[in-house]
Amino acid sequence: MADIGKDIERPLGQAVRPPRAARRGISPGAVAATLVVLAVVGVSSAIALREKPFRKPQEVAVSTPKVTAAAEPAPAPVTPPVPKAETPAKTDGPQIIHVQKEEGDGPPKAAIVIHDPSTIGQNLKIAHLPDKALIEASETGPLPIRAADGRRPFDVYARPWSGARGARVAIVIGGLAVSQTGTQAAIAKLPAEVTLAFAPQGNSIGRWMQAARQSGHEVVMQVPLEPFDYPNVNPGRNTLTVSATPEENLKNLRWALSRTTNYTGVMNYMGARFSADATAMGPFMAELGKRGLAYVDDGSSARSLAPELALKDGVPFAGGDAAIDAVQDRGAILKKLDDLEATARAKGYAIGIGSAFDLTVDTVSSWVTEAKKRGIEIVPISAVAIDPEKG
Repeated sequence: MADIGKDIERPLGQAVRPPRAARRGISPGAVAATLVVLAVVGVSSAIALREKPFRKPQEVAVSTPKVTAAAEPAPAPVTPPVPKAETPAKTDGPQIIHVQKEEGDGPPKAAIVIHDPSTIGQNLKIAHLPDKALIEASETGPLPIRAADGRRPFDVYARPWSGARGARVAIVIGGLAVSQTGTQAAIAKLPAEVTLAFAPQGNSIGRWMQAARQSGHEVVMQVPLEPFDYPNVNPGRNTLTVSATPEENLKNLRWALSRTTNYTGVMNYMGARFSADATAMGPFMAELGKRGLAYVDDGSSARSLAPELALKDGVPFAGGDAAIDAVQDRGAILKKLDDLEATARAKGYAIGIGSAFDLTVDTVSSWVTEAKKRGIEIVPISAVAIDPEKG
């Protein structure tokens, strides 16, 4: 009855407070949350303790309200790369070639290979300096020779060019070093792409060679060969003749070759009779092949055996298509140059031969400027030579 009386006296709506011990118990909501956490931890532990990782993407669902645990998809299988070398486009400087390595090859070896073009061609900044590996000492001066590693003067002293296969014209201007003022004017006025040929009878050839190379020109050495009606028509000192012994001709050839250095090959000066004689021409061409030099035929003789002998002896060969200044007239020279352009557009390249006359130098200089605007590339003679060693 006392308890009933107390309930009646209690204000309306006031609930009875539970004992303190009851308030300290765990609520059903807390129990449910705890079960959810334990379930998630249990599934995660099971995944972590598996012996092997998942091989295929799949989902693992946990049977607790509103909680889903998904295993991350494993990476797709990677196919081992095929070894290959990535070579960047041709540049004037060193090139870096990245090489991919096969699996199972062991520790990385030579992952990066450096290819430096200067190991073959010569840096234009030092083009006037001879490569000591390409020089053989002689009584008359330095002789060109293949290096011990196989490099040839033809390769090392060649002027770089674009390598494009458009219409190309090579022009060789000979007779340098005969006239001091004419030589100076030719080097200064002619575009660097024009090849210069030095006469062995000239003066200060070494100095003029250096000036030409510093200006960017490729150079060749002229060699006097016997023409018909010799000696009435005389190419000059130490001419190679058909009546001389092979030893005598090689001695005269080596004299001409020793007059300077840093040239890619030789070009005949006259020589219609000599170049048509296999007995005389054979040892001459073999010597060029041994020394790694090219032969430039001025194209003046249709009977020349040079193309066949050059191929036989591994000598890079270039044959002239036209003498551009046989007539010393500006209009006539321009006509010959235009003919060269037409030939180049038809067959890919053409070769013109001229001499260091003032009129020739001035005419060629102006024509080259206009020809470039028409899409003609002026190239050194080495760029259009047929090289048996390169197929």
